[in-house]
Amino acid sequence: MSDGKPPLYVSRLLPDPVMATIRERFTLVQEPADAAPVPSALREGLSQAVAAIVTLTDRIDAETIESARGLKILANYAVGYNNIDLDAANRRGLVVTNTPDVLTDATADLTWTLLLATARRVIEGDRLVRSGRWTGWAPTQLLGTAVSGKTLGIVGMGRIGQAVARRAAGFRMNVLYHARRPVPASPDAAHWEMSALPALLGRSDFVTLHVPLTADTRHLIDAKELAQMSRGAILINTARGPIVDEAALVAALRNGTIAGAGLDVFEEEPVLHRDLTTFPQVVLLPHLGSATLETRVRMGSICLKNIEAVLAGRPAPNRVGTPGQLA
Repeated sequence: MSDGKPPLYVSRLLPDPVMATIRERFTLVQEPADAAPVPSALREGLSQAVAAIVTLTDRIDAETIESARGLKILANYAVGYNNIDLDAANRRGLVVTNTPDVLTDATADLTWTLLLATARRVIEGDRLVRSGRWTGWAPTQLLGTAVSGKTLGIVGMGRIGQAVARRAAGFRMNVLYHARRPVPASPDAAHWEMSALPALLGRSDFVTLHVPLTADTRHLIDAKELAQMSRGAILINTARGPIVDEAALVAALRNGTIAGAGLDVFEEEPVLHRDLTTFPQVVLLPHLGSATLETRVRMGSICLKNIEAVLAGRPAPNRVGTPGQLA
């Protein structure tokens, strides 16, 4: 580029502080928009850049990777990277990075937002008040379920799962967790019980999912697993939509197999099973897990640090290898 700055492709408009840094240090090969780019624009942008920041909504397949011959690094603006054909990237020698650690607290906080909102019927109450139909306090009005003292089942005990578990202490909850290996010993972990998945599902009042999306975890929660849950249980998903079989979830809600669900992610985002919107006991959010200004700015900073390292010939601090397994 004529100004001497490295050509960078950014697939989506990022928060202002991040964009200001990008404009100072790089030349944008295309101006990013709020909306996701169409595949042709994505491919064209990547083909003109030496580095790129992409998001989970951008599907980077082998053909796209092969066509971007000058590209040295794909900085994924997310913790997960199932949107990128990692095998193709590795064959090409293309560095792929993610943004670990930074969104742990934001996602754990949102998990509890969904759990509490679903248990205490917060959205239903808000709608009632706004409608003008509320006639005042009543002993039987919008009765929810208690959270304090109940059992919380956590599927996937990585950073986010553990952050969710630590917050459960304030509610005096019993914590069960399912993972491939025990959590390292710590004062917190002394109060957490490792469990096989069927036992966890059967014993938990709330089940929350915190596993990466892999071939092994796709539809990890389907009709069989939902049937193992208590009829009064609530399912929370702030991980990845395809971990839950959405059609099976709709059937379980319709049949009263479980009591409710709080979902921040969906199987075919932004499309969701149309029947999910018909259940008052389901809280639906538009993928807000990391959606705090502080978190999104830090995610951008991590992407830029990885890019600057690679372009300077140094190892990327957050390079990812083969897709992760159940934490």
